[in-house]
Amino acid sequence: MSINTTVLTLAEGWIGTPYRHQASTKGVGCDCLGLIRGLWRELYGEEPEQTPAYAPDWAERSGQDRLLDAAGRHFLSLASFAEAMPGDLLLFRFRAHYAAKHVGLLGEEGQFIHAYEQAGVVRSALVPAWRRRIAGVFRFPEQ
Repeated sequence: MSINTTVLTLAEGWIGTPYRHQASTKGVGCDCLGLIRGLWRELYGEEPEQTPAYAPDWAERSGQDRLLDAAGRHFLSLASFAEAMPGDLLLFRFRAHYAAKHVGLLGEEGQFIHAYEQAGVVRSALVPAWRRRIAGVFRFPEQ
């Protein structure tokens, strides 16, 4: 089974997990980053680095693209969305010139899996409004 198939299968198991800022526990609560952190632990065990506490507006205040930088350190960078396959990591930038601050996983049939405050972990359509906000595309490393 490919890493992408494994990631997507594991991510499906997180659907329905409630939204909890900074949390990363399947079935209990997570935010968008917590979903990825939890998947990493399921795949590899220990997380590759400690995640510092962060406020909901961290991306606007920091002036750094910390999420994109961390993804580049631990995931395989893809040149563009055209190379993406289901199970790949998508980072989103809500406004031009701001840091990427949302993350999800490309799903099947034009959908993606992510956690957001109003709904928890869900599968959403990757509509044009989401696609144009993609700031980076990454793949989980092989085990």
